[in-house]
Amino acid sequence: MTQDPTDSDLTTTEARFIEEARNRGELYIEQPYGLYSEQNHATWRRLYSEMVPKWNQFANQKFLRGLDRIALDPQAVPRLEDINRFLEPLSGFKAVAVSGYVPAYVFFDCLRRREFPTTVTIRSARTQTYLPEPDIFHDLAGHVPMHTGRVFSDSLARIGEVAATAARLARDVWPADERLERLESALRAMARFFWFTIEFGLIREKGELKVYGSGLLSSSGELEHSILSSRVQRRPFRLEWVINQAFEIHHYQPLLFIVDSFEQLYTEVGRLEQWLVEGLLDNVAPCEPAIGTDDLESFLDAA
Repeated sequence: MTQDPTDSDLTTTEARFIEEARNRGELYIEQPYGLYSEQNHATWRRLYSEMVPKWNQFANQKFLRGLDRIALDPQAVPRLEDINRFLEPLSGFKAVAVSGYVPAYVFFDCLRRREFPTTVTIRSARTQTYLPEPDIFHDLAGHVPMHTGRVFSDSLARIGEVAATAARLARDVWPADERLERLESALRAMARFFWFTIEFGLIREKGELKVYGSGLLSSSGELEHSILSSRVQRRPFRLEWVINQAFEIHHYQPLLFIVDSFEQLYTEVGRLEQWLVEGLLDNVAPCEPAIGTDDLESFLDAA
């Protein structure tokens, strides 16, 4: 369905195009570039210009090189096809437009195939420094520059393999209530791992703390806070801590974990899968994040 660009823009929670795509059951979509309003582009410009000095100060070097390699346009919302033309030859990853929420297994399986589900809407001009839900600035400016690095992108794809293993193991558990209990625990552990690494990870680089998590790299307020605030606990990465640590999404994070290299991150993904196979993720600490029925069913359907 073609929509008159004057009917709507692509502001998060306000975009009629996205609502209609969801109503039609369309998860994968084409980026409707003509629907971006001047206000949408202005929001992108403002966010980008605010982030550049903070990226230069707090982001890791691979992220900064990635920014250059994918040639993000600082003046307008980028076209995914332009991003992918630079990205795919570097790591095999590509950004794939989606209409919103992606069930957990589908999301992880996209990573396994080196596809990154990408939101096409952009936050409101009223919401600049922190956004608890993804938008295209979070996905393209926060995530995608990291996907240009081979070790990091391999880690991301390997997380998708962990999800495939979780679905395979769930298939063989009986009775059904025990299957759900174990699967919910494993998904909670995986969600925590993803949160404290891919979304909110810190890395030690030449003796200094730098940021590699996209949730930090796309938030002008929390990026600086994560490194400089005395209210943040910063701890060395330990898998047993991470998978048992609850988190909440609606405020700045009070606890962050540090890896010493992206090679360590890749190794820890492997350990996560090993612990899954050994049953060490069957009974992690409860509480946040809550695991939704849709996410559980996506794994059961895959199994």
